[in-house]
Amino acid sequence: MRTLYLECNMGAAGDMLLAALLELHPSPNDFLQRLNAVGLPGVAVTAEPNIKCGITGTRVAVKINGEEEGSGEHHHDHSHDHPHDHSHNSYHAIEHRIGHLNISDIVKENALAVYRIIADAESRVHGVPVDQIHFHEVGELDALADIVGVCMLVEELAPVQILSSPIHVGSGQVRCAHGILPVPAPATALILQGVPIYSDRIKGELCTPTGAALLRHFADAFCEMPMMTVSKIGYGMGTKDFERANCVRAFLSDTEEGTAEQVSELVCNLDDMTAEALAFAVEELLTAGALDVYTSPIGMKKGRAGVSFTCMCHTSDKDKMLRLMFKHTTTLGIREYVSRRYALEKEYRSVQTKFGAVTIKTSRGFGVEKSKPEYEDIAKIARETGRSIQEVLETL
Repeated sequence: MRTLYLECNMGAAGDMLLAALLELHPSPNDFLQRLNAVGLPGVAVTAEPNIKCGITGTRVAVKINGEEEGSGEHHHDHSHDHPHDHSHNSYHAIEHRIGHLNISDIVKENALAVYRIIADAESRVHGVPVDQIHFHEVGELDALADIVGVCMLVEELAPVQILSSPIHVGSGQVRCAHGILPVPAPATALILQGVPIYSDRIKGELCTPTGAALLRHFADAFCEMPMMTVSKIGYGMGTKDFERANCVRAFLSDTEEGTAEQVSELVCNLDDMTAEALAFAVEELLTAGALDVYTSPIGMKKGRAGVSFTCMCHTSDKDKMLRLMFKHTTTLGIREYVSRRYALEKEYRSVQTKFGAVTIKTSRGFGVEKSKPEYEDIAKIARETGRSIQEVLETL
């Protein structure tokens, strides 16, 4: 499985993500020529080597009519004392501009989705409808070039899954068009709601709204690096210098190693439910999308026999599963254990046998391959022919 893992130990901004992914591209110069030809007026995107803390990576610069209007990173840091014609920076104006670019439909859809994330956050922060939002920081052509470039690179690198580390957002305060705001800036904080973030002693805005929205849109999960055989590494450098290397690091894996993801195990102990009620709760959770639900016998206080009820689910489904567990069991409290789940890639195909069609499930990854017929198909044949499960399996 081709996996892209983004390490955001120094936050993320549009230009940093663009530079990191550009280093993974097999023909970066050719890509830049195509990016500069998409139809952004007066825009010239360049890339050059840059060194942070002794590490060589790439820094991307966006020039508008020969001038670098902003760094791409930390848009909030410039004071916006110069006048803006906001009529060109509304959400609908950006939507119109993206729609007329010389890019694929999927790139257009992704770029618009990123801007919708930003527009929704800005709308909630300022208490105005989305169509009244003006992008003071992220509506400039340099940021549009970053977003479109990242969306093009994701399309061309074609990862099956994109994972990101927890995001370092920085600390302190930042100056933006509306005044001095806390870090992370309110829009960035809203975009990253539900995403694992952290802060430490580094002062400044490390994650911009553009970087946050790109990660929110593209990342399938936010987790520690899974087991992967890395084929290429890209370093996207920021403009500021810190005591730590200011970069986004991108890892690309082309190996078929199955999948690895972060999952939640939700557990409670029960001693006052009937077997029928427990079975019903299990079925409800599985129907709702739980990865697995099971019970184990345990001894509880006062010598009571009880069960440990466990639901394993995608972390994104945790809240839904918690509500269902409280609804369908008698528990008053649930414990959560976050763990890594490694799974083989599954493929299903139908084969014809003398009993009719049977679905074969093949699982691959981590150097192994396993195949077996689906139980329901075998059970159906056994019922229809009066044979046992084992007899059906032996005569397929």
